Formats: sequence, C-alpha cells, structure tokens
Amino acid sequence: MWRGVQRSVRRAWVPVALRAWPLARLWYGVWGLSLDGHPDDLVWYFAYGANMHDSAFRERRGMRPVESRAGRVAGYRLRFNLEGRPKGRAAPANIVLDQDAEVWGVLHRINRRELVRLNASEGIPGRRYKPVWLAAADVDGNGLDAVAYMADGKENDGNPSHRYLTLLRDGARAHRLPDHWISFLDSIDHAE
Repeated sequence: MWRGVQRSVRRAWVPVALRAWPLARLWYGVWGLSLDGHPDDLVWYFAYGANMHDSAFRERRGMRPVESRAGRVAGYRLRFNLEGRPKGRAAPANIVLDQDAEVWGVLHRINRRELVRLNASEGIPGRRYKPVWLAAADVDGNGLDAVAYMADGKENDGNPSHRYLTLLRDGARAHRLPDHWISFLDSIDHAE
C-alpha cells in the first residue's frame, strides 16, 4: 500500500502537461502528424493571418510568446481561398507555394505546449489546416525554422471579412511589417 501512495504522490508532482504529452503524441499520430520534442522546448510560429494581431493571438487564444518580431517566408504567396464564416461571405488567409513570392507576418516564439494549444484552437489535428515547418527569416535577415499553417484551399480566392482584414492590417502595423506589405494588405477588398 505504501508503494501505491508513494507512486500517487510522485505522479501528482509531475505536471499535467508532461503526463498528457504522450497522449497528445498518440492523438497526433492518428492524424498522421508527429509531435516532437519536450513541452517546454521553444519554437517559432509564423502568423500571417489574424494571429498577427495581439487581440487574436494573446487575448482570444491565450498565447504568451517569449518574443515576437516581423518576419517572412520566401517561396509562398498569401491567398484567401478558404471557406470562412459566414459561409460564402468571408475567406480566411492561407499560404500556398509560389517560388516567385513571399509572405510577411509575425514570428512568435512560444513553447511546444502552447503550440499544441494553438493547434487545437485552429482545428489541428483535423481536416483543414496542417502545420508545416518552413525556412523563415526575421526582419533583420536572420534565418530560423518556423511552423505555419497551410490548408488545401479552393481554386479561386474569395474576400476576407472587413473585421478579419482589419486584424491583419492592424497587426501588421503594430508589429512594424514593411510598408510594401502593409500597402498590399490595404489594397485587398473585403467582403460586403
């Protein structure tokens, strides 16, 4: 009996996230995804949509990045080819391969535990977005690996909602993305 009590006490001291990590790995495996590393490992997440704005990333999703900085990924293009809500009247951001393009966004440094929470808030694992590791660079040109979300989108782009597009524009300005990217975001028409 004493051994059982010792094991229970010892197990109670192990943080819940560490006990849940193997279960999360199994769940990711079911969806064909891997969950590597330790929950406290720091990783870079590349936000190109609403998560560039602190109200979406910090407040609504509850993320607490160690740092955030402007950055870009080369070889990708920003598209609005996903079905949003309300259906047919909003199109969230997505990125697609395009060797002649680049996408600017915000690089957030978070731990893997937060990344799993962020994934869940974005429906990962699931049928829509998939996490992909990309070669990114910060505004000073320093290279780093970052995870971003991509989805199989529709053939044609739609228009983002005014609210969603405002999050992108304001987030880009707050994180001092380059003027040419802000001008690009300002040129996008929103859904009526």
